This record gives sequence, C-alpha cells and structure tokens, in this order.
Amino acid sequence: MAAESPTGRGIFVTGTDTGVGKTLVTAALALFLRRQGIDVGVMKPAETGVAAPDGAGADAALLSWAAQSHDPLELLSPYRFKAPLAPAMAAEQEGRKVDFSALVQTARTLAARHELLLVEGAGGLMVPLAGGLMVADLARELGFSLLVVSRPQLGTINHTALTVFAARTMQIPLAGVIVSGMPANPAPAEASAPHDLASFASADLLAVLPLVAGDDRQKVEALANAIAQLPTLPWLLAALGVNRQPGIGASYGQS
Repeated sequence: MAAESPTGRGIFVTGTDTGVGKTLVTAALALFLRRQGIDVGVMKPAETGVAAPDGAGADAALLSWAAQSHDPLELLSPYRFKAPLAPAMAAEQEGRKVDFSALVQTARTLAARHELLLVEGAGGLMVPLAGGLMVADLARELGFSLLVVSRPQLGTINHTALTVFAARTMQIPLAGVIVSGMPANPAPAEASAPHDLASFASADLLAVLPLVAGDDRQKVEALANAIAQLPTLPWLLAALGVNRQPGIGASYGQS
C-alpha cells in the first residue's frame, strides 16, 4: 500500500533497468488515478538527457500532462541535466551538485499538496544520484512504498529479483511489481515471465501491461485504459493505498 511520510502519502517508482517503461507506467497510473477523481501529484527528482534544461524534460512534461499538474517546475522536476548520464555524473560534468536534502524536502512538500504523490526515479535503484548516494537512498529516506517496473524479456527474473533484494536489504517497503511491454504474441520467455516473477521475485505481481503503439501521450492513454481493465486492479489499488467501494467510487485511505 502507499506509504505515509510525515507529510503525505507516496509511491516511489523504479525500474529494473533504463528503458523498461517506468515513465509511461508512472504517467499512466497518474492519468488513471486522476480519472478516478484522485488528486495525484507527480515528481521527477532528477532527469538527464534534457536538451533544454531551462524547461521540462520529456519525462517530467509527460508526467505533468498525465496528472494535469499545476505544481511549479522547480518542485515537479528540481534537477534537469543535458548529459544523458546518471544524475550524479551529469551534475559533475556541469559543475553542479544535487542537494539530496533539498530533494527530500521537495518531495515531502509535494506529498503534502496531494492525496498521493508518484515519484519516478532515474534508471534503477543503484543509479548514482548525489555524491555517494543512490536513487535507493532517496526512496528509503522518503519512506514511500516502492513500485518496481519490469520488462517481460529474457533476463527479467534476474533483474527484478536483484531489484527486490536490494530494496529489502535497504529496508525499502515494497508495493509490488508491474510488468510493462508484454507483446501481443510473446516469445516463450516473455509468456512465462509473469508467472516466473510471481514465483521467484518475492514481491506481489500487481499488473501485466501490454506493449502499446503511438506517441508517448497515446501510449499513456492506452496504458491507462489497460489499467482500468486489469483483473488485478483491486490488488494494484490496494498497493497504491486507494480504496474503491461499489456505488461510492474512488476514495483514498489506508487499505
């Protein structure tokens, strides 16, 4: 379920690797929750590979659109770097530093503004964020439950199990795993991935989302629609801390 910080509730979204679709999944969750009438906030603490760092990067812009966010860019996306590197390395290349304490405070400020805050990390848990600190350190400091976005291709059991193991070792609470990008005609390894992950990853499998086509907004729309049709939707909502009662609609609270 969504973890409660001293100032609000949140989910920290990480991936098992770069490019597994965690931005699309985070944005789709934001769009789906907004459609349920839930005031959801979004945050991309550090984004790299931003062509024009004076403005929002592609990830932050997509999250902001999905959540219909009115939060200032400096809260939604505090650190934006041009180099497509890990945040700590990109900051060093630009002669800047990532203020870890400021990131924590910014996330808590956003969590206090919304019913639920979705924080999307950079890459995986072990990506260097600031000095000797990693993305995992930010997740642990915030105390939000960790949602792991995984891929269905060969190798995902190892990557997902390592991510879950790292989270448990660092005492980061786990919300569960979402498999993203399942092809319509999966290969044998892809077809068996959900069952195998449920068996070996030691974390709840909350959803299997399809591979979708189109531009990023079209993909988010398609994934939000897919989320609404999930047979595991009650589990996913419970993991996010969202309760639904027949005839009442969406409510927010401890599950």
